[in-house]
Amino acid sequence: MASTTSRTNEERRKRVYVGDLPKDFLRLDVIALNETSAKQQQEAADQQAALALQQALTSVPGDRDRNRLNITVVQARLAKNYGLTRMDPYVRLRVGHCVYETQTDTNGGKTPKWNKTVQTLLPDGVNQIHVEIFDECSFKMDELIAWTTVPIPLQIFKGVTIEQWYNLTGKQGPNQEGTIAIIMSYGVPPSLGLVPPVMMMPPISKYGDPSAGLTPIYVQPSAPQPLPLNPEDLKQVQDMFPNMDKETVKTVFEANNGNKDLTVNSLLQMVE
Repeated sequence: MASTTSRTNEERRKRVYVGDLPKDFLRLDVIALNETSAKQQQEAADQQAALALQQALTSVPGDRDRNRLNITVVQARLAKNYGLTRMDPYVRLRVGHCVYETQTDTNGGKTPKWNKTVQTLLPDGVNQIHVEIFDECSFKMDELIAWTTVPIPLQIFKGVTIEQWYNLTGKQGPNQEGTIAIIMSYGVPPSLGLVPPVMMMPPISKYGDPSAGLTPIYVQPSAPQPLPLNPEDLKQVQDMFPNMDKETVKTVFEANNGNKDLTVNSLLQMVE
């Protein structure tokens, strides 16, 4: 009896300091987990819808006949080799909201050569291009070497091709990081050897020039080619979603390159 009374008093003292524990103590917050899962599904659905909308907006009739800005990144002469043993430079271009990259010149060092041409539609109000040179790294984030902003010459709209060297800014100071050779022209290209779109994330540091940072964006594809789609698969998917607009289903189907399973998953996420 004394032992029972002692245990009872001990439990009372614990309640005074701690209080009664809730019934769900140390249990996983199921509601929070469900909210996180729903949020992830919504983000995936939003991304898929954005891609589908992007695909629809870029499929403009006669788009291949529009004039394009042709940019050839030829080579660079850099002031310093920032690599430990070698430097593997590549160039990133930004024209409006479209971002393109050249191939990497492995062991290009201070005199890399690319000779890479990109052809892009010129958005209204864009009068300059942003150029950045990176050193491709294997075990860390690619290092930004140099950058510059190049005004688009007005002469190119009269059919003139402009080839010029432009000063680069970097750790050495404004216009002290070397030069880069770029060729620009404007018109309907004979062929559309377009650089594929890429997803860009901004570099951590711009070495004192934060205004030159890139915004993480989805790059608009230029003049997409029509894909051979299976009309039977499309009809099956449309029948599975009778309450959804058929054009919307078709747009998501095309954005998934005609993959029926991916399209169904994307539409289910959109419905949820």
